Amino acid sequence: MTTKKATIKDVAREAKVSVASVSRALNGQGGVTAETLDRIRVAAKRLRYIPDNAARSLITRRTHTIGALLPDLYGEFFSELIRGIDLAARARGLQLLVSSSHDGVEDAANAMRAMQGRVDGMLILSPWVDADFLQANLPEDVPTVLMNSPLDADGWSVLNIDNRGGAYAMVQHLLTTAGHADVALISGPGSNYDSQQRELGYREAMATFASRVPLNIVQGNFTEQSGYEAGRAILAQSPRPRAVFAANDMMALGCLYAFKEAGLRVPQDIALAGFDDIPIARYLSPSLSTVSVHIAELGRSALERLAALLDGHAQSTTSDTLGCAVVIRETCGSSRDDASPKNPYQPKSPTDV
Repeated sequence: MTTKKATIKDVAREAKVSVASVSRALNGQGGVTAETLDRIRVAAKRLRYIPDNAARSLITRRTHTIGALLPDLYGEFFSELIRGIDLAARARGLQLLVSSSHDGVEDAANAMRAMQGRVDGMLILSPWVDADFLQANLPEDVPTVLMNSPLDADGWSVLNIDNRGGAYAMVQHLLTTAGHADVALISGPGSNYDSQQRELGYREAMATFASRVPLNIVQGNFTEQSGYEAGRAILAQSPRPRAVFAANDMMALGCLYAFKEAGLRVPQDIALAGFDDIPIARYLSPSLSTVSVHIAELGRSALERLAALLDGHAQSTTSDTLGCAVVIRETCGSSRDDASPKNPYQPKSPTDV
């Protein structure tokens, strides 16, 4: 037996009001009394009325949905980022549509095209996105905020984290405050902007505080497995570095497992630090020293900026930078009391938000 789906006319008949009154009430447009609004809601609930979002979008030209294009959906960084976006979106009555672009530029283009007409605005964090890509795949009238992007602010709203400064501050801490003679880097993917900036911060800190020590960079790809393999490669080095800085926490986790598997004590035999401050970092044994970037806050800030564009504000053409903080725990071999409370490196023209 099939039950007929209730329509807006059924709700109007049940509540003894006009169809226009029901539409205004359920779309939050006002124009009805509190008593009428309550009667309409009771009628809609009794009839189990579900608004036709497609039809409503034709009228309002809004889907009340935000698209988020990310390079991957795996790992605590992206779950925290999505959580921050989603909480801020729901607070504004917006839904979230998420897709990934981990298979390359064509995958990113397909995801962008699939979202067209289904979202009111876009949040984009992808290594495949440049100005040509956006012009080819993103309609000009879709409000957009770019996260962790190398693009300048010419026509785009960009929100970055201070990858370069955070890496610089952590390597400085390992070399000076913690007193380690040398630091190896487990880098991320070469095409990734975050990875490039973190490697640059490492290189600059080494040049400033350990200029006579050769750079020691072992390739990773931001996964635990690559961190484990990099840790094994570092164990085979002679002499072995006194400290390791992994360009993200997931690689630091894999590296830590490789060290423990080999019987090394962290930090007594070799120190270790990461980047991102994912939630599990503080619960490891030993707990992981890292660079905190307030991942959920990045997502929230990006959504709030996009919401401002949706509310009718002009497309922002500014590039702002969220600051980082060195978080000292057990793996880097120095006490919290010895830690520098602030990032000593300042980019040439950052804007802290």
